[in-house]
Amino acid sequence: MSAPADGSASYSRTARTTPTRYKDRATWEQEAIHDILDRAYLCHLGFIADGAPVVLPTIYARVGSRLYVHGSTGSRPLRGASGDQGLPVCVTVTLVDALVLTKSAFNHSVNFRSVVAHGTAHQVTDPEELDVALAALVDHAIPGRSAEVRPANAKELAATAVIRLDLDEVSAKTREDGADDDPEDLGLPYWAGLIPVTTVHGTPQPDASTTVPLPAHLRRYPC
Repeated sequence: MSAPADGSASYSRTARTTPTRYKDRATWEQEAIHDILDRAYLCHLGFIADGAPVVLPTIYARVGSRLYVHGSTGSRPLRGASGDQGLPVCVTVTLVDALVLTKSAFNHSVNFRSVVAHGTAHQVTDPEELDVALAALVDHAIPGRSAEVRPANAKELAATAVIRLDLDEVSAKTREDGADDDPEDLGLPYWAGLIPVTTVHGTPQPDASTTVPLPAHLRRYPC
């Protein structure tokens, strides 16, 4: 990790984290990358299994400059990451902010914020680190939740695995522009503009077994 002239921390640029198209949309600034990671809920974990690419959606959490990715002890990526050599992976996270409609079919687009991280993942085996990782996975979606539920027991821990990816080779890319029509299409009689896309949390709905009032950490919803 390096520090640019403005003093903000930045991840080092590599060939794999430098886009070949729209390079002006890329950033390696730590703050921007962490913000995207902290706002999304799902990542896509890519790896090679039996000579073929595999991409799996799963939950994750960031702790400092590490990503923790959740899985089962029997899953292929967790088995591959259990050895000392680890598992080469690519993790992607994307937030969609708007659908971009233009007057030509070709120029339609999406406003987005995305992160791509490359590296070697390792299974978390240290009990203390595993406790931190599992709590972070719960709290990533609902801050404060891990302190309000029963922790995993020995049987559940035996069936759960977490892999760790240090954020080193990572970048973000965003599009936050309006409709980008060709000059010759501007006068066409078609609608152009943005359709914003947002994630909205509804009011918590208690299960039939719930006998306690809404806890403090859930009172921020809906939001």
